[in-house]
Amino acid sequence: MAMSRDQTQLHWFDPKRRGVIPLQGFHISRSLVRRIRRNTYTIRTNSAFGAVVRACAARDETWINEPLIILYSTLHEAGYAHSLEVWENDELIGGVFGIALGGAFFGESMFSRRVDGSKIALAYLVDRLQNAGFSLFDTQYLTPHLARLGGIEVSRLAYHEALAEALGRKADFNRPPVPAAQSLLQRMTQTS
Repeated sequence: MAMSRDQTQLHWFDPKRRGVIPLQGFHISRSLVRRIRRNTYTIRTNSAFGAVVRACAARDETWINEPLIILYSTLHEAGYAHSLEVWENDELIGGVFGIALGGAFFGESMFSRRVDGSKIALAYLVDRLQNAGFSLFDTQYLTPHLARLGGIEVSRLAYHEALAEALGRKADFNRPPVPAAQSLLQRMTQTS
């Protein structure tokens, strides 16, 4: 990651405590259940990868700089970087993007242009990762927002062990179809 949008140098971070979302521990609130049940949106994957990355970078302060945008695009073209998008009519209202290696998904960033846009994206992403053979959802850092959704911190050692196991797995981000809202909610409420 970069220290800011204006920095050209990139850094590799390996924090003492790492943020992850346990795939069986995603917390879906009652208000998010109601919003998903309304089903006023469409979920797509990889249809607007560049737009999702740029939306994530469109903040006053961001670590996503132009060299990273180029690198993410290259990884996307090679089949390693993916986006999950929330659309309302023809408008992109939320999304998340990350990198998939083996059974590990490294969530890079998310954005929301409507209430709960990023939460809807995360719910569908967790479901996709569960059904595609992933075992690790790395969020790098734990924010209060991610903690409310079931995110936790693990030690560097525990993370490295989970990462080694996940990298040895075969998973396919593109394999599972997007579930109907009701199917997603049934699966999510059984595991949360």
